[in-house]
Amino acid sequence: MAMNKEVAETLNAQINKELYSAYLYWTFADYYDDRGLKGFANWYTIQVQEELDHAKVLRRYLLDNDYKPTMEAIAKPDKTFSNDLEPLEAGLAHEEYITAAINHCYEVARDAHDIRAQKMLDWFITEQGEEETNARDMITNMKLFGADPKGLYDLDREYQARTYIAQTALAM
Repeated sequence: MAMNKEVAETLNAQINKELYSAYLYWTFADYYDDRGLKGFANWYTIQVQEELDHAKVLRRYLLDNDYKPTMEAIAKPDKTFSNDLEPLEAGLAHEEYITAAINHCYEVARDAHDIRAQKMLDWFITEQGEEETNARDMITNMKLFGADPKGLYDLDREYQARTYIAQTALAM
């Protein structure tokens, strides 16, 4: 059965959003790297890898359903920051945007009665819940401990311990 065109185009557009997320999170990592906060930079570098994984999953899904993805231009992130909290707040706002985009993909698949796409998107919906929780927790931690040099140091060390784990829940 041929894949619904609107579902395919919506998922294809989501690939671009995931790739933009990677670009955006690289700018966050660069900001923190410049500040000497290697742990925060590490956190966002791993986020970059996860966003690339998300794009790969969507691409593979389209290919496996006989739809050739079209890679569009990726917008240049335009964020600049004047303090260590701003990237975290921008990260939460962006994750909320991506959650809305994933929800839209799901709605399009539901309206087209594309059960396979809905099942695939279930993983993304769960993942977005985790992403928003992590972003909120980072903001809370920064507000509680970030103004104190020792607290900021401890947070940075905590985030430096994060390691990348390939997201294998879905085929890439």
